[in-house]
Amino acid sequence: MTSLYLSLWIALGIVLQLALYLGIVFWRHWAGYQALRSVAADLDLPVPQAVLPASEETAVAAWTGFRTFRVERKTIEDAMQSVCSFYLVPEDGKPLPSFLPGQFLTFRLDVPTSAGGSEQIVRCYSLSDAPRPDGYRVSIKRVPSPAGSAGIDLPPGRSSNHFHDHIEVGNLLQVRAPSGHFHIERSEAPVVLIGCGIGITPMLSMLNWSLAEQKGREVWLFYGVRHGRELVMKSHLEALAALHPNFHLHVCFSNPQAEDMAGRDYQHRGRVDVSLLRMQLPIKSYHFYICGPSPMMESLVPALENWGVRDSHIHFEAFGPASIKRRNAVTAVAAACGDAMTGDIIVTFAQSGKKLAWPTASSNLLDFAENGGIAVNSGCRAGGCGSCQTTILSGEVSYHQSPDFDPEPGTCLLCVCTPKTSLTLEA
Repeated sequence: MTSLYLSLWIALGIVLQLALYLGIVFWRHWAGYQALRSVAADLDLPVPQAVLPASEETAVAAWTGFRTFRVERKTIEDAMQSVCSFYLVPEDGKPLPSFLPGQFLTFRLDVPTSAGGSEQIVRCYSLSDAPRPDGYRVSIKRVPSPAGSAGIDLPPGRSSNHFHDHIEVGNLLQVRAPSGHFHIERSEAPVVLIGCGIGITPMLSMLNWSLAEQKGREVWLFYGVRHGRELVMKSHLEALAALHPNFHLHVCFSNPQAEDMAGRDYQHRGRVDVSLLRMQLPIKSYHFYICGPSPMMESLVPALENWGVRDSHIHFEAFGPASIKRRNAVTAVAAACGDAMTGDIIVTFAQSGKKLAWPTASSNLLDFAENGGIAVNSGCRAGGCGSCQTTILSGEVSYHQSPDFDPEPGTCLLCVCTPKTSLTLEA
């Protein structure tokens, strides 16, 4: 055998060994991938899907007005049975438009009254899962009467209790298309999600979407509740943390109970605050997405600004009235109102008979009215539901963001507008 033939046989042997090695490696990776898919399916976790090029995607347009949805499933999500998820499918069976994780649905409900009839109310609830083409999910907390209301006629939340007590599998609901300006953006930048109480719902949507669609993105979730019985979807969150090394889960209990064990049920005792974030987060340029009750928002958002987080990196949504004092609030309001801000603006509420001077620091007419003791119906507080639509009897307003709800001519949405001139409102 010549040296040439010997060299060829050696080269062939090397090629065969390399092919065998690559085949074994591929098989092991494929088996591991299939095992992960199986675990994800069992735990209802998001699994990345193949993304079509933009030219091949089939976009579904959002509908106008209200569309009929059927409740396909109803699931209690916490030990206290205070949070319930409703899985909704369109009654017409047609595909659904996608949405931006963090957005909400608007519901038109016929709620029973004490007189035996019913009253139509409009309420908004955050979507609590990643987008999918065949259904939506909202997770709603039952709102009790306010603490300390004994002997005072302060009823529990009408819409949330209506969902819990009267909406069952098979019921039909009237729903507007997803909307809202609070949503996560597609980016490679690391992200910090902060959800306290039922503020976890839009964070679940953002988290599930991020882990399914942006596999390499660094995601931190700080989830604050009082104790373990208030935790929502605990097994789901823990399974995600086990499957995704780029996901960092931090659960905080402000008032842990005897059965709650540190290190097992929660990582931190206390509330989510800037001190905790500074101790846990490496120094990077994070985007912060925050949702929770008013007291937490009113302290955390300014604290992040004082820490040095850029205004453009702080995104938030508050449940209920909240006065979030931003560094650029006065500048933003002045820019929206133009030169009229330099004069004296008086807002007159015709039905209430009140005339109030408009302060430059007010962020919108809804907060201004409530601070003045004027009751105004409201829902989303983000220009999406139309609940605070009010007739303008005289004067002009400016919008600091384009509302998702299109107000009728001669009216305005108090939650997202400010006076441009002295104003008279039918409220």
